[in-house]
Amino acid sequence: MLELRNVSKVVSGETHIADVSLRLEPGTLNVLLGPTLAGKTSLMRLMAGLDRPTSGSVHMDGEDVTGVPVQKRSVAMVYQQFINYPAMSVYENIASPLRVAGVDQATIERKVRQAAALLHLEPHLERTPLELSGGQQQRTALARAMVKDARLVLLDEPLANLDYKLREELRAELPRIFAESGAIFVYATTEPSEALLLGGNTATLSEGRVTQFGPTVEVFRDPVDLLTARTFSDPPLNTIVVQKQGKHFMLKGSDGLPVPAQLAALADGRYTLGFRPHHLSLEPATDHAVPIEARVTVTEITGSESFVHLDYAGNAWVMLEEGVHRIGVDETLRVFIDTRHLLVFDETGRSVAAGHAQAA
Repeated sequence: MLELRNVSKVVSGETHIADVSLRLEPGTLNVLLGPTLAGKTSLMRLMAGLDRPTSGSVHMDGEDVTGVPVQKRSVAMVYQQFINYPAMSVYENIASPLRVAGVDQATIERKVRQAAALLHLEPHLERTPLELSGGQQQRTALARAMVKDARLVLLDEPLANLDYKLREELRAELPRIFAESGAIFVYATTEPSEALLLGGNTATLSEGRVTQFGPTVEVFRDPVDLLTARTFSDPPLNTIVVQKQGKHFMLKGSDGLPVPAQLAALADGRYTLGFRPHHLSLEPATDHAVPIEARVTVTEITGSESFVHLDYAGNAWVMLEEGVHRIGVDETLRVFIDTRHLLVFDETGRSVAAGHAQAA
């Protein structure tokens, strides 16, 4: 088990990591999700022992390893900018940590062949990295991390530089590849969709702070605050500040949105509503859909989906619709909000409905 206890890292007066406490169990996949400069790499460096925290402590299987350097820990790392030894064959690149550790040749052969099979590198073992595609080079780096049998494996945006098809393939493979290893896996990404595809647990980060940690789907469905909801939304979360009056959240030019039954006792006052782009639609998906009118500002067609950008009373929203929809700029459009999926936050940004959100 890896445990961070109130860990902070300050560099030249600038806080990179702020009072982070996490407990990661063996055999789990843990995603660090946040935008660039949120602190993902800084946190990984503290986990690995590459950096020492300014305050707090790092524990591995109950032992305080705060001051133990990475060379003396059971850690494997794979970076976005993958590193291979250019003069060595793919086989020797994968085998290199085992040779350094003094592992016998029979074990090296077995482990290298096994990792190569999992990552589809068998035809390339005698080649050098410079003879490989970028995807094959990244697979080589992943295989080298796998054969170490490290207790902690850190993957820092390892698929970011690969083409779309290969990213999708490896995203699907990684949980399977690592499922039975018993190691703790930590995977950093800026993409909410990647976190959902990988599953496991997710810690959302913002400005060096962990805003929420738990099973990935739960963090997505039930964010504890507005900051977490925004971190876990791509396209961006749609929001609007409203006034609750009785049984409705009041909206301009509308009868308002009904207050969800589980929030019937919520006090009247000012709240922020959040809902994701796929919970806006051109047609009512359910009996819980409420119509409003908004002005179209931009339409983006990706081929299989259309992103319709809207202006509603000065609020910039995005609607995600399947298929191709050519809608003119400045057109007034009737759209529907699925009120089953409303996220409700008080004036401090804290969720007042955590634990009640429907499947998103």
